[in-house]
Amino acid sequence: MMTGAEWLAASLAASGQSHVFFVDAVLRPTLMALSRLGVKPVLAHTEKAAVYMADAYGRVSGRPGVVAAQSVGAANLAAGLQDAYLARSPVIALTGRKPHAAQHRNAYQEVAHAPLFQAVTKFSAEVAEAAHLPRLLCQAWAAAVSVPVRPVHLDLHGLMAEVVEQGRVPDPPADLSALTAPRFRGGPDPDAVAAAVAALVAAERVVIVAGDGAMLSGCGAEVLALAEALEAPVLTTLGARALVPTAHPRVAGVVGSYSAPPANRVLEGAGLVLLVGCDTGDQMTHGWRLPRAGVPIVQVDADPLDFDRSLPATVALLGDPRAVLSELLDQLGRPARDEAFAREAAALVAEWRASVAPRLASDAMPIDPARLCAEITAALPPDGILVADTGYSGIWTGTMIDLSTQGYQRAAGSLGWAFPAALGAKCAAPDRPVLCWSGDGAFHYHLAELETAKRLGIAVVCVVNNNQGFGQGWPNLRRAAGNDPAAAAELLRFGDHADFAAIARGFGLRGIVVERPEDIAPALRDALASNETVVIDVRTDIEARAPEPYTPTE
Repeated sequence: MMTGAEWLAASLAASGQSHVFFVDAVLRPTLMALSRLGVKPVLAHTEKAAVYMADAYGRVSGRPGVVAAQSVGAANLAAGLQDAYLARSPVIALTGRKPHAAQHRNAYQEVAHAPLFQAVTKFSAEVAEAAHLPRLLCQAWAAAVSVPVRPVHLDLHGLMAEVVEQGRVPDPPADLSALTAPRFRGGPDPDAVAAAVAALVAAERVVIVAGDGAMLSGCGAEVLALAEALEAPVLTTLGARALVPTAHPRVAGVVGSYSAPPANRVLEGAGLVLLVGCDTGDQMTHGWRLPRAGVPIVQVDADPLDFDRSLPATVALLGDPRAVLSELLDQLGRPARDEAFAREAAALVAEWRASVAPRLASDAMPIDPARLCAEITAALPPDGILVADTGYSGIWTGTMIDLSTQGYQRAAGSLGWAFPAALGAKCAAPDRPVLCWSGDGAFHYHLAELETAKRLGIAVVCVVNNNQGFGQGWPNLRRAAGNDPAAAAELLRFGDHADFAAIARGFGLRGIVVERPEDIAPALRDALASNETVVIDVRTDIEARAPEPYTPTE
């Protein structure tokens, strides 16, 4: 018979975890046992940073990222789970909590945990004693990796989970190594496949829109094969940016609110839309303006709750996107198709690329972020992972950095996510280069994790798009201030005193300041060749605007 700490450590190690993320004080015996078993505990400085690390670890590895905090840190940990929930990322959150005898008695530092986690997890349960661990950990793990993939939470009795850790477990350690996301790859109903094939063959101007569910399924090859068979352009959501090579002739870019103009124009011209693992929220549809009302929708998704959520599905195919697309390809063959729409879409993309080409080679100072995007496209190795923050970072990286086989992870909305997430991604893929794109506003959030990177030797390249303010909202606020830059700056601009390279050096890391465009490439080359975290502080122009989406007229 094992203690709860021994059982939990042995089960996590057997699952294939390489790292777990935490803020003290919680699960101390478990963490020490994990270390002895070869699983690295990563002590972060804030619960949110620890969650972001676990989030990216889960996205890259396919197995749940594990994160833990004691009772008083539970609220902070829950807040950090929002991004993982929105991005459909597998995370197992472990919190300590005071046992029942201490509840409802004004116990020190204790608040109700269940309401905190209700909105950001798909499963949450109390673990009152060690003997319940085998059942509840297996249930939580299975829930985390089953579609819809999302965070789960176990509330372990004891301020630091000591009640559960010190108890006894009669069961042998669990082997959860086979449970990775997505857990099930069910195939579609044959009648639905036949109906979808008939609709696709009959339709002109088919557009394929692939989303985060397609990315989770890993169906990039099938998407491109279907695009060739249907002579259809391919659009992706921001989260599926790396599903297919972004410069492929069939690919027209990221669609929706964080897009370059050609993508929304292509979707506006669709005669039928094939949605593949793609939700129909306001960002993908650009405020539910696209596709045009009445356009038929063939929708493929593994989550039945995503059908008819915003757009009525003419044909609904329930199943893993890769399995469904394989069936469609088998039944579809190579029908005779008109190439005109595909050529039209490619021409729109080529025209836009030509229009922004001068910016990609710009020698302007302060630096145009478009030039920074071009240099990252050239520098990122084929096996690299690009991690992007939310807002403007997502727009820049999603529209102006081209990816071939590289990975791409983006924040689902939490400012400051990217740097800790990059550390988590590197833990999941230690042999792959990881490059983080963060604005200065975002990078300020988790500067303390520079110490974590130094202490544990986690090597990532942090590119800070330093325009001394929150760039995305700058023109709107300036207009609201009557075009008075001083009034707008009081609300949205930072001072010019933040030297992120010097801050990095203060943590014992390398830091590089780049003020001239010609210095970007050597800085990236030097940093990517390094075996430590390097911060590249790129001084950019807040007036240089990222691409803006095309908005259909009413």
